[in-house]
Amino acid sequence: MSFLETFFIACGLAMDAFSVSISAGMAVKKPDMGHYFRLSFHFGLFQFIMPLIGYYAGMYVEHLIRDYDHWVVFALLTFIGVRMVRGAFSGEVESEVKFKGRDPSRGWSLIVLSVATSIDALAVGLSLGVLGSGILAPSVIIGITCAIFSAVGVFLGKRAGALLGRRAEAVGGIMLVVIGAKILAEHMEWL
Repeated sequence: MSFLETFFIACGLAMDAFSVSISAGMAVKKPDMGHYFRLSFHFGLFQFIMPLIGYYAGMYVEHLIRDYDHWVVFALLTFIGVRMVRGAFSGEVESEVKFKGRDPSRGWSLIVLSVATSIDALAVGLSLGVLGSGILAPSVIIGITCAIFSAVGVFLGKRAGALLGRRAEAVGGIMLVVIGAKILAEHMEWL
């Protein structure tokens, strides 16, 4: 997988964390450097770890699905992407998480949000494991991209509101579907 493909996947995966970070930026009256650091570090760390976990699970089942692995990758990326797009238009976007006066960058709220926004990265890691691609470089790219998007999301939270979070979620979902279709087309030799 090329750097550009990996970067686009990372951007698509980062949209959940970006949306939640926008919401967190709106929930905290005056975000300080601690808010930026905690959210971006934890979201990036979990986005880094989840593909590793998924990758090794994918390596375990690769021999069972070798002949149709490209269909599995396409299905996983399409499922994630469609879910993100549908959520963006149904009003169920994670950016609308209500924090009820709690600081979303601390305690259990931070852990739960970190896991929730990185589950999709687990599926991408599984896809990479099935394809037999490398994982360390993609995981690093995914983690760093997510951390940057998260910091930007907190910054924009006070300025742009929830509308940007909805659009970002939809764009990220579309990117994942397109990348899944490209992988399928390459394996089917349509490209």
